[in-house]
Amino acid sequence: MKLFKKIDLQKLIIFCVMVLLFVFFMVIKEGFASYTNIMTIILSTCVNGCLAIGVTFVIITAGIDLSVGPVMTFTAVMSGTALTVWGWPIWLCIIFGVLAGVMCGVINGFMVAKMKLPPFIATLTMMMGIKGLNLVISDIKPIYFTSVEGYQKIALGSILGIEGFYNAILIFIAVAVISHLILSKMLLGRYTYAIGSNIEAARLSGINVEKWLITVYATCGFFVAIAGLIMGSRLNSAQPQLGPGYELEAIAAAVIGGTSLSGGVGSILGTVIGAFIMSILQNGLRTMAVSPEWQFVAISLVLAMAVYVDILRTKRI
Repeated sequence: MKLFKKIDLQKLIIFCVMVLLFVFFMVIKEGFASYTNIMTIILSTCVNGCLAIGVTFVIITAGIDLSVGPVMTFTAVMSGTALTVWGWPIWLCIIFGVLAGVMCGVINGFMVAKMKLPPFIATLTMMMGIKGLNLVISDIKPIYFTSVEGYQKIALGSILGIEGFYNAILIFIAVAVISHLILSKMLLGRYTYAIGSNIEAARLSGINVEKWLITVYATCGFFVAIAGLIMGSRLNSAQPQLGPGYELEAIAAAVIGGTSLSGGVGSILGTVIGAFIMSILQNGLRTMAVSPEWQFVAISLVLAMAVYVDILRTKRI
């Protein structure tokens, strides 16, 4: 019971941090709280939020996934190739892109569960391999979707007819709700927490740890693929060199949101709040004309602080 109270208190604290961060930028930068900029922050959160949700599943099992950035790009490149080169219909390209992301997750899970590679090494291998594959498939050139009508509307259309409230936001809400239900109500969620809390105890209790680890990494690949499709639709292109660096932002969002790197602890609500904190920070620094180099420095400091807080929290528990 004390653990649950600490988790709830932590969510309240990070929510207050998000609000204070927003108020800080609102005070020092005129126009930061405008409707247009708020929608921009939410839209940017859709991509990083989906990545962070996927990573949350993996981190709860005491693992890590460093490949989410390049895999996100891979899904856009594959769906873009199917759309512009092979001439497939949009709906089939979307399915193909999602399957490409899930396949990468399955391979990650196989390397971790079956080959017994450390998650850091397994996903680092995937990151390097997919990064190169993106360049090979695209011939180091962006794949533009401008000749295909309707692809950009996947993310930037508005089925609700509300200005600035894009479809990408609805997709992100659906992803957050579905992932929350998986973690809190479904067998996969219970086994994810069990494996992260004590993998040997989970194995002795009859859980097929290898099977469920592969499933967890495949689930991560699914949400990463959704992020890739949103990104591709937003840019109306697949940028083969885009992706590296997103994994750090996703991990930072998950850890800021209370997901413990030691495993066994984490929530989708906390991760969503963490993703918004990252987006607000980046948007605020950008509106203040802070150079990208210093933005990376700020993000690295936030990540280091979040990990340090996680270490302190783990010791207390």
